Amino acid sequence: MIGFKMDRGWRRLFLLVTGMAAVLILTGGSLQPAISAEKIKVAAVFETPIEEPWVNQIHVALLKAKNELGIEYTWSESVKAADFARIMREYAEKGYQLITGDAFGAERIARRVARDYPKTAFVFGSGIGPAEPNFGVFDNWIHEPAYLSGMIAGKMTKSNIIGVVAAMPIPEINRLSNAFYAGAREVNPKVQCKFSFIGSFFDPPKAKEAAMAQIEAGADVLYAERFGVVEACVEKKVLAISNMSDQSNLGPETVITGPVWDMWPTIKYVVSLVQAGVFTAQDFGGFSYMSKGGAYLAPYHKWETKLPAEVKELVEKRKQEILDGTFRVDIDESIPK
Repeated sequence: MIGFKMDRGWRRLFLLVTGMAAVLILTGGSLQPAISAEKIKVAAVFETPIEEPWVNQIHVALLKAKNELGIEYTWSESVKAADFARIMREYAEKGYQLITGDAFGAERIARRVARDYPKTAFVFGSGIGPAEPNFGVFDNWIHEPAYLSGMIAGKMTKSNIIGVVAAMPIPEINRLSNAFYAGAREVNPKVQCKFSFIGSFFDPPKAKEAAMAQIEAGADVLYAERFGVVEACVEKKVLAISNMSDQSNLGPETVITGPVWDMWPTIKYVVSLVQAGVFTAQDFGGFSYMSKGGAYLAPYHKWETKLPAEVKELVEKRKQEILDGTFRVDIDESIPK
């Protein structure tokens, strides 16, 4: 064998080529960043109890990430605004690479904390945009299945009065309430809708009380935007549309279906970015649309045979049009009237 000595330039080229070959092997022939095998630490900070539907959907997705992506996951629930910054800082100081949660009531607090830890990824529910370099946002864009649910309500009401019991008239809730009513009006121009806002994200007794008042006023199909409404519907034997999660178990004879928010597509993508070391501040809201698998209509369960075939056909046709991009549900964030 004839030996030879590499000069400095050739040595650099050799190292570069062999290094690229190693990357290609590790990434399956792609020059995309290789995902680290390190188990990343993820923490969630929630303002409400874990059973509150909005928070629960984030929590469920993070538990799935723990099982399927191997993350280390912990959380704090029912965190008051006065404690929000302290708990966020404690997680950041302990080396958690991703901190998430529901920051709506503590929006400014969460953003201030994030600025102090630029190497930590923060992703919170928000109605405002992301902030460089490390504060990403998401939201529950489930107005599409809310519209489909409204179509069902419009067809199933006998009194032509339906109702919505929601937390408060903020954009994120207004767009669901308005989409629900718009869907009902499409199939039933005579329908009227009552709107009640309880002023809290989690107050089941107050939500139940508001639902009872609507039922007494003639509403026979209610959109349970908050916990507590389904309980009233079960007691009064009127129909209900659930929200955020599949809540058929709360009243199998009462809950027809409802919009479901699936945070798994969002969490899976965000975790992959953090693992790969390429996280940037983004608006991840698009992952909550039906086309991305982040929203859908809950199964009919017992109503699979009870719901009229013509109603199911109407809803299925409109759903497919939404997925195909040939029908767009308007985003109306004005306060419902």
